[in-house]
Amino acid sequence: MTAPSSSESPWPVRTVARKVADWIGRLGEVWVEGQVAQLSRRSGAATVFLTLRDPAADLSVPVTCHRDVAERPGLELTEGARVIVRARPDYYVARGSFSLRATEIRAVGLGELLARIERIRRLLGAEGLFDPARKRPLPFAPATVGLITGRDSAAERDVLVTARRRWPAVRFTTHHCVVQGPNAAANVIDGLRRLDADPAVEVIVLARGGGSVEDLLPFSDEGLVRAIAACRTPVVTAVGHETDTTLVDHVADVRAATPTDAAHRIVPEIGEQRRLVDGLRARARHLVSTRLEQQVRWLESVRTRPALADPERLLHGREDDVLALRSRARRTLTHRVESAEQDLEHARARVAALSPAATLERGYAVVQRADGSLVRDPAEVADDEPLRVRVAGGRLPVRVDRSTDQEDPA
Repeated sequence: MTAPSSSESPWPVRTVARKVADWIGRLGEVWVEGQVAQLSRRSGAATVFLTLRDPAADLSVPVTCHRDVAERPGLELTEGARVIVRARPDYYVARGSFSLRATEIRAVGLGELLARIERIRRLLGAEGLFDPARKRPLPFAPATVGLITGRDSAAERDVLVTARRRWPAVRFTTHHCVVQGPNAAANVIDGLRRLDADPAVEVIVLARGGGSVEDLLPFSDEGLVRAIAACRTPVVTAVGHETDTTLVDHVADVRAATPTDAAHRIVPEIGEQRRLVDGLRARARHLVSTRLEQQVRWLESVRTRPALADPERLLHGREDDVLALRSRARRTLTHRVESAEQDLEHARARVAALSPAATLERGYAVVQRADGSLVRDPAEVADDEPLRVRVAGGRLPVRVDRSTDQEDPA
């Protein structure tokens, strides 16, 4: 028994490879379901090589079997066929590769295919991918439409011709891919991602003509359904005929019965839109005309009213009132002016009576020192002090002389 590995005593590559091979060899036989992606039958060789692909995941495993197993009567083994393989896992130590060694291969019947599709439908439905709330409305008259379809197919022709006839201004960005076989789902997913990343594309159409359940099987691929659900651009599916239903129809924003029906859904009909515009224009013209007629009638009714029909009639009765008011205003103003004039005369007389100038006119005088201060008492001035005397007629300079007072007789 080999000792446990450690950093001090690691296992060599051959030991690890033998242990992996021993462990895989103990698994025994298993039943595996998948899709034949590649098939190689060499002339004269006893071994047939094929690649078994998982339709729901991007992985595959090589399978080898005896020619008798691959060419069993009743088995049509072709690329793209769904099969169930009874095989034993095998690990080739020299190359470090894993493969399956098949001892029995069975073709998946129609009933099994439908049952598988139903299981996927329930799984995706439980995740909410088919919820109507997820579906987005299509844009009106998109400028650019992305189209995923087979090259030179009838579906491509139906979509392009019908859409351009209905709306000549529409442009298409077309992604050609295989729409049948083991690589169809991967090609369609690649086209979806390319068109969804194009900011000019406003809606994507996935179109394919009719076919059998096996032919339409790629359009029930789980990976393709999830890719459509992840698209930011609205997706319209037109796969098969009206009676054909695939899983992409459930997840698409709009499901069209046929490629022609898809063209009808993505663009409007230009003649119908013109008729609609003409109808709206006629309706608007009628509404505006009706409104104008109503306003004209209203204006006519307003003009017939006395106030607007003969506006001078309103002035005739007001002329006497205006004259009376003007006379009254004139009398009132004259009275107030006269009263103010009398008050002013009285005030002027009182001012004149109280004025110092009136006192001087009566013979009085005002005596001032040189600095302008008034002299009220003889004792306030000194002898020989210059003074100024103001009388009614003007000013006189004087000088104090007390000697004259002494010579006056008692």
